[in-house]
Amino acid sequence: MASPEASTHSAVQGDFIPTMSLGIPGDAVMALLMGALMIQGITPGPRLIVEHPDIFWGLIASFWIGNIILVFLNVPMIGVWVKLLTAPYRYLYPTALFFVCIGVYAARNDMFDVGSTLVCGMFGYLLIQLKFEPAPILLGFVLGPRLEENFRRAVLISRGSLQIFIDRPISATFLALCLVLIVAQIYARIRKVKPPTTAPSAAFD
Repeated sequence: MASPEASTHSAVQGDFIPTMSLGIPGDAVMALLMGALMIQGITPGPRLIVEHPDIFWGLIASFWIGNIILVFLNVPMIGVWVKLLTAPYRYLYPTALFFVCIGVYAARNDMFDVGSTLVCGMFGYLLIQLKFEPAPILLGFVLGPRLEENFRRAVLISRGSLQIFIDRPISATFLALCLVLIVAQIYARIRKVKPPTTAPSAAFD
């Protein structure tokens, strides 16, 4: 158990590199963090260390401080954390939901935010039941506005012609890769749901 947990925590810090340096979230958690920074007017990217050095170096310092605190919390208190796993899920889930509602309400002291959170939670539960992955939804939520902004900019440069996305080799290559991935997913889905062919009965041999 210790080995996969250690690799998971080390991968989280590695996901910060493309998120903060390039503005490309490494996973769903980084996409959520990137969205929170953009809401506060902080755009992750190559200019982050110049425009917001306090955020950048504060993040680096938090890695060191957090790891040191985790050493003191995990080593002597490992027995306590193991006992928490024995708590029934029917108690943990409403408790977590209660603290989420308190945190949302404390942000602006507005019950509308709590209602919005509950609606988003029910919508997310519906997506989970329909087997939608949360990571693409978060990536679309974070990168969608930037995609629209740059799309409008490219259309203005080309004076309304969409052919610019095909004439440029970089954009044409990415569009071709997207098309190949979409076709491959459709083919894999069709092949998966295709009913198996039954062998002819021995009575007709």
